[in-house]
Amino acid sequence: MIMKIKIFIILLVLANSAAFAQDIKDIIRKSDEKFRGTSSEGEMTMIIERPTWSREVTMKNWSLGNEYSLIYITSPAKEKGQVFLKREKEMWNWVPNIERMIKIPPSMMMQSWMGSDFTNDDLVRESSIVHDYTHKLLGEEIIDGYNCYKAELIPLDDAPVVWGKVIIWISKEEFYWLKSEYYDEDGFLVNTENLSEVKQMDDRKIPTRMEMIPADEPGNKTIIIFRNMKFSVKIDESFFSQQNMKRIR
Repeated sequence: MIMKIKIFIILLVLANSAAFAQDIKDIIRKSDEKFRGTSSEGEMTMIIERPTWSREVTMKNWSLGNEYSLIYITSPAKEKGQVFLKREKEMWNWVPNIERMIKIPPSMMMQSWMGSDFTNDDLVRESSIVHDYTHKLLGEEIIDGYNCYKAELIPLDDAPVVWGKVIIWISKEEFYWLKSEYYDEDGFLVNTENLSEVKQMDDRKIPTRMEMIPADEPGNKTIIIFRNMKFSVKIDESFFSQQNMKRIR
């Protein structure tokens, strides 16, 4: 009888653990969908800060699900007109000054995007935090006054993921994505991402300030500020084409 009770308790614990693993995955999915939307368009400003200088880049962006993304640089003048396209598993860069279309291979997804602390993968999100990772609840913490779930994401073996591990904080009630830590395959912290300044953007409230801070470069950080965003916009897959990269304004 005692053995049966022990087995029952073990099975109950395992069942609850599996259910909560599914729950935290669903929470992460809701946060990702809230921040990204099924489709979107907007305007952003990126500020690259270094100990002795800083520079600013403004851009327009469009997205459709997790498979399609297009970014058009509007300033500064020397980089205006550059376009970055993610279409399913491929990423391209159109450079109008030399009229050249450059394919960015998977091996370059970890490289700096336009000299910032964001990588190519950060900007186009080749990987999916929902589908390409396993999810484990680590606990709860308070971030900027919000009660948050703290979760660990480990990439699946066959996933197109550049990180060895990601720790993410999501507010319990609002599903705001408020912080992430990105680790390499050896378990060393590479970047910390902080999100803040929650504002109304179209039909939802989201953090509108994103900071990426490298762990091993004191005084360096890159800030992205979302100036305006529209969600659930009507946009077709054909918009995300190499031909449109040369026409977009």
